[in-house]
Amino acid sequence: MDYEIQAEEVKRLRDAGEEFTFLDCREPWEYQVAHIEGTRHIPMQDIPARIQELDPDEHIVVICHHGVRSMNVTAWLRQQGYEKAQSVSGGIDRWSRIIDSKIPTY
Repeated sequence: MDYEIQAEEVKRLRDAGEEFTFLDCREPWEYQVAHIEGTRHIPMQDIPARIQELDPDEHIVVICHHGVRSMNVTAWLRQQGYEKAQSVSGGIDRWSRIIDSKIPTY
């Protein structure tokens, strides 16, 4: 499984009713400005302390603003044995541009 997933593929998974954890790792203020309905918000710096809230056997799709932090989180999760973690390429910025224009860009 690739470390990165395209926004279009995530939308397809959601539309098909596939089970996965959609994890938003941005700061609380960013999440308040714009977020995707149904995402689970755990800020990047809190993930090590809250890792027990995530299932290592589940597909985890991580999103941030542009895809840099989510890739760091994905790499860290993979090192912890979360083999199905993936980062959304382009982050919520790309999501709002190509999937859901109602989500504000910032």
